Amino acid sequence: MKILITLILAITISSCSKPQIKDYVSIKGSIVNQNSDTLTILGKDFKKEIKVNEDGTYQDTLKVIDGFHGFNDGALQAFVYLKNGYDIEMNFDVNDFPNSLNFNGTGAGTNKYLNEKVAYIKKNQLDNAKVYFELEKPEFDARLAEISTSLSDLLENADDLDPDVYKMEKDNNIKLAEYYNTNFESEHAKLIGLRKGDPSPKFNYPNTKGEKVSLDDLKGKYVYVDVWATWCGPCKTQIPFLKELHKDYSDKNISIVSLSIDKATHKDKWLQMVADEELTGIQIMADNDDFATAYNISGIPRFILIDPEGKIVDSNAPRPSDPKLRQLFESLNL
Repeated sequence: MKILITLILAITISSCSKPQIKDYVSIKGSIVNQNSDTLTILGKDFKKEIKVNEDGTYQDTLKVIDGFHGFNDGALQAFVYLKNGYDIEMNFDVNDFPNSLNFNGTGAGTNKYLNEKVAYIKKNQLDNAKVYFELEKPEFDARLAEISTSLSDLLENADDLDPDVYKMEKDNNIKLAEYYNTNFESEHAKLIGLRKGDPSPKFNYPNTKGEKVSLDDLKGKYVYVDVWATWCGPCKTQIPFLKELHKDYSDKNISIVSLSIDKATHKDKWLQMVADEELTGIQIMADNDDFATAYNISGIPRFILIDPEGKIVDSNAPRPSDPKLRQLFESLNL
């Protein structure tokens, strides 16, 4: 998310090759309901504390590296764009920030634009990509097109905008759209995953005899898949419950499949555990990562319930030790 925040807020420092009328910033203004008697300006390798008078007014000069600077009045923290040569006035009410923030003088147009952009970002939650990656593609495309148009209009209609900031912001708006479009598919899959009613990814893996068993072979029955491995402690704790489950539902319309994701080099260890533990149900071992990847499995044990038509009932079903599993089976008339 760090790269996204950088793209959105454009907090970058850029050198200016144009001649300056003066090589420092003049800054002044007033603060209502101030938190302290100083206004602190922070930049790259830069810190300046400006005295704030009892009536809330302040005034000083700063020699800065052109770009974004943080400022705070005790508890309040925000950003201002400063460039040597600016003669800027910044006024605000701490109790009504940022609504009360206003700028005048040289550099005011640039900061008004940036303040409006920050407000747009917050209003539309652009600093929280999850909100957009959770959308379905048509709605995502529509929202992104709307945002791109709004950001472009905001930039093009800005008055007295610093040319360097205009160039930087135009580039950042393009990169923002590219970020969302490039990452949508992968991030959407992570956030949404596979949902109830979606066709399940299929498996076709060998059993202990080397015979392939596929999801299609089990069509017409519910399929309860246990994704596990011989090295997984929590997986082993489920074995007694899984065996009991198989015993109780052996005459029901359900197949219980234990799918090992052990490495191929551990095949003998898997076969030995199946024998030693007298594991029941259908025992298969994955010879590729397709099924686990499709279900975005990052931790095991993982249990998946699939209906007789091969559609997902629950991509993260209760464990055999959880009473909710039998309640789920009962709701399906198993």
